[in-house]
Amino acid sequence: MNTPEPAKNHTNTEEIIKKLPKLEQHIHIVGSTKPETLLGIIEDNGVEMPFKNLDDVKKFFQYGDFPHFLNVYSTVNDCITEPKYYERITYEMLESEAACNVKHVEAIFSANDHVRRGLDYDEMLDAINKGIRRAKRKWGITCTIRIDLVRNYGPEVAAKELGWIKKKGDNIVAVDLGGSENGFPPEPYEKVYKKASDLGLRLVAHAGEDAGPESIWGAIKTLNVERIGHGVTAIKDPTLLKEIKSRGITIEACPTSNLRIGAVKSMKEHPIRGFIKQGIRVSVNSDDPPMFNTDINNEYIQLHRELGFTVDELMGISLDSVETSFLPEKRKNELRETFLREHRELKRG
Repeated sequence: MNTPEPAKNHTNTEEIIKKLPKLEQHIHIVGSTKPETLLGIIEDNGVEMPFKNLDDVKKFFQYGDFPHFLNVYSTVNDCITEPKYYERITYEMLESEAACNVKHVEAIFSANDHVRRGLDYDEMLDAINKGIRRAKRKWGITCTIRIDLVRNYGPEVAAKELGWIKKKGDNIVAVDLGGSENGFPPEPYEKVYKKASDLGLRLVAHAGEDAGPESIWGAIKTLNVERIGHGVTAIKDPTLLKEIKSRGITIEACPTSNLRIGAVKSMKEHPIRGFIKQGIRVSVNSDDPPMFNTDINNEYIQLHRELGFTVDELMGISLDSVETSFLPEKRKNELRETFLREHRELKRG
């Protein structure tokens, strides 16, 4: 892990943590829909939903396990009945990220979740990119897109999605494989991922969130992924940890998300520090922030409070997030200089 120079003692460490520069590698656009925005969308389109006010939505965003979370997520998808809503959701997502001093975001878009509901892929992508451009003009934050192929739909649908991307891939840099790990292993997607790689797309997969190490093994050996989303159960397999390190694969850690859906029993039991001790690079991410009542500042702060991460260790994670991002080298160099400059300024107080 990149480690900057040690910082001086600060009386308010958490305020310093909030000001650290950050890069988010794992955040879902739909999962970033704020409760107020969700209510506004429902009022606009007249969709009947089981919540009528903010308290109802907050209660709705309570999960017993991962399948329950997916059911709630699907209900939110049902509310997005027009492509235009994506502009607002994306813009507000980046507004919240900029408030946490996030400089760049790699946002996840599950296109077929909405195409199968009758929405147009091209129009949705245009709306997302419009929100991205507005946010960049306002706060200077940048954002790229990766398409979640959603394993539940099968490799044939995923192959069709690659066709959409080939025809219109504006600002899309990667593919992902989310959805239900149990019952939907990664191996059937081998040809799809090979084709995605041939198209110049970077490769990621959700794995080890709601399934054991075998799901991660499949993503590594069959899909040749560069990053693993969540990867919690990798800690159970020492051989797997060595393989992840040797291949230079990054784990996109989402601590609060993992706690809320029961992937870990407590924050103190989260394996992120174990990954780092094994020499594995990690990023820290908020996944679906409003749905888990979090943001990336809270993720960093929870690691400080519950696992004893120092300001400098967290800064090291920020730098590693730049290094393992899918940005061009020129932009990485710019961000690295910005991150180090802001860190020096924070140390000076």
